[in-house]
Amino acid sequence: MNVLIVHCHPEPHSFNAGLTGIAKESLECEGNEVVMSDLYAEEFDPVEGQYHYRARLRQDYFQALDEQRHHFDRNALPPDIQREIARLEWADLIILQFPLWWHGVPAMLKGWFDRVFVYGGLYTGSRRFDRGPLLGRRAICSVTTGAPEATFGPFGRSGDIANLMWPIHCSLYYVGLSVLSPHLTFGVQGGGLSYQQEAEFRHHLENAKQYWHDRITSIDQETPIPMSGWADWDAQGVLRSDHPLRWRA
Repeated sequence: MNVLIVHCHPEPHSFNAGLTGIAKESLECEGNEVVMSDLYAEEFDPVEGQYHYRARLRQDYFQALDEQRHHFDRNALPPDIQREIARLEWADLIILQFPLWWHGVPAMLKGWFDRVFVYGGLYTGSRRFDRGPLLGRRAICSVTTGAPEATFGPFGRSGDIANLMWPIHCSLYYVGLSVLSPHLTFGVQGGGLSYQQEAEFRHHLENAKQYWHDRITSIDQETPIPMSGWADWDAQGVLRSDHPLRWRA
């Protein structure tokens, strides 16, 4: 299996980096080939803008989607974007490793989505969701949080984790990826916030590492999250009124 790990954390010795190392070592020991996109280490530019496009379709007005498609069609995308797309097309499994910051992905990773998922290349109006170009590949988010697990429940103060994860899961599915249930490591305290005594906290981290190792070595047996597709929607893009998943009064 070919595996791409998209790692997004600014500190090389962080717990996130430790989880990335565990995934890489565990997968390679099982005979898989692993490639890394370390966004901070590779100094990925997350800001989309006109300066990325040399052969502009329009000089008077910058429309990102038009320029993305124009440059994709001409094999003229920036080298870093061509590299990332090639990695995605090579991979059977994509792992996104990141901390939850401000109830979402770090800006660096959001910018990776903005620039790498190019219009005309990784999606079009008719080639998205279960018709997306990356169909047949799988993706999983490995996410760390600072607050404890209980606070991320439906009534928790940190917000329902299912709702917080939905935007990124939808984006992955948008380009055709089958999305696995996220791997969530709660309570990675820091920055003066403490929820456990130090010894208990260290024990928690070691258990979390082992849990990730155990999961990643059997991940090829997992079933993706069920998602609705083109056959499930009406002409307005809404779940059909006769669909079995439709809520009824």
